[in-house]
Amino acid sequence: MKFIDETKILVKAGNGGNGCLSFRREKYIPFGGPDGGDGGHGGSVIIQAKDGLDTLADFRNKSRFVAPNGKTGGGRNKKGRSGDDLVIQLPAGSVIYDMETEELICDLERDGQSITIASGGEFGLGNTRFKTSTNRAPRKTTDGKPGEERELKIILKVLADVGLVGLPNVGKSSILASISMATPKIANYAFTTIHPNLGVVLINDYEKFVVADLPGLIVGASTGAGLGIQFLKHISRTKLLLNVVDISMNNIDKALQDVDVITKELEDYDEDLGKKDKWYIFNKIDLLDEKELEILKKSVNNKIKKNVFFVSAKEKAGLDEVCENIIEYLRDLQ
Repeated sequence: MKFIDETKILVKAGNGGNGCLSFRREKYIPFGGPDGGDGGHGGSVIIQAKDGLDTLADFRNKSRFVAPNGKTGGGRNKKGRSGDDLVIQLPAGSVIYDMETEELICDLERDGQSITIASGGEFGLGNTRFKTSTNRAPRKTTDGKPGEERELKIILKVLADVGLVGLPNVGKSSILASISMATPKIANYAFTTIHPNLGVVLINDYEKFVVADLPGLIVGASTGAGLGIQFLKHISRTKLLLNVVDISMNNIDKALQDVDVITKELEDYDEDLGKKDKWYIFNKIDLLDEKELEILKKSVNNKIKKNVFFVSAKEKAGLDEVCENIIEYLRDLQ
């Protein structure tokens, strides 16, 4: 399924039903009183977060959602049937904006969280409501009120504890596949990952964390170059960033330059991203011999003083240590 993380929809709540104009018509009662019932309330539009959904693709072919109208009231003081509420389910992590005012309406962060996004119209009153001691046969009724109508912009931000970021083809997808049950596409070319992949890492029977593999960043990503800009917003929800660096070219200076590129693109996109806790994962150490690896570690440790790991996603070397440190970090945040 194509990953879609932004869409626009129009929602329209149901109109209230009109009140009824009616008089009693019974045998032997020639001058029956008013008995027109009220109309029904219009159905509201409710948006609800639901776990298990991970894309807005369902909104590609349907962008207009209309709740049922309330029914008109009837004689014998029968109230019109109210319109049923329309419930729209969105992935947890969806952020909803009003297109007209550009205001943030809500941020659906957890499963089951809901909001009435458009209220149904109030019902109209039947002529029974207007009977008084001086007006025994009122012919007055009121119409139902129209339901609210809003155009919404929905942005999906992936809910993950840890985000994997880095330049294209550094092995982020391979790391995700090695530590979780996720099966991302893996290939030896840039931009293999074209949408975020989520994986759940199980530490034990009661502890786990969610990792998001995000499309690769390139120089200029924060200004729109490459695929990364489309998905940098997903990083905002993560508690920890793992900056993955490829050392397979056996060029230590280039590897360290990549660290600076990643950091700059995050900071240029959003100052708050630059403040997030970042760890550094130097991948593909299986391509270095012991001497080369020692030189790399010494150079890296001189520049980055802590939270540095050297791993091989291919051989699953060093990844257990990374996961154990991540869960310890997440425990401390609770």
